[in-house]
Amino acid sequence: MTGKNETQSASEDSPEWSEIDPQVSELVNDIIGKVADKWTLLILEALDENGVTRFKQLGRFVPGISQKMLTQTLRQMECDGLVQRTIYAEVPPRVEYELTPLGESLGEAFCGVWKWAEQHHAEIEAARQRFAAGRGRA
Repeated sequence: MTGKNETQSASEDSPEWSEIDPQVSELVNDIIGKVADKWTLLILEALDENGVTRFKQLGRFVPGISQKMLTQTLRQMECDGLVQRTIYAEVPPRVEYELTPLGESLGEAFCGVWKWAEQHHAEIEAARQRFAAGRGRA
């Protein structure tokens, strides 16, 4: 008997778990909180599919996003190094966005989630229907 809580994961006792740098852990939590939102993922996808894109075009590629939310999300993505914004000194001003290599690598990482969702879509929908039907009887 080890004295540890049975719900505690065995991996938490491993040297790898105990050696995680708290700063890295904080960074991971911060990044996931910022990039795992709906708009960031949709913008990543739009820029990945369309390459260099102007602001107005990007708004059309991401249905339902407001201009304010698009601006805020792009600013955060630029701050995190995921997109590069280029401003051209023209009249009217032209602003273009493109993924940085860091943004491209994040898109590749989330590609696995998209593939998983496509592969398991029917199973998830069936589970949701079973859950809803069970709650209806309660």
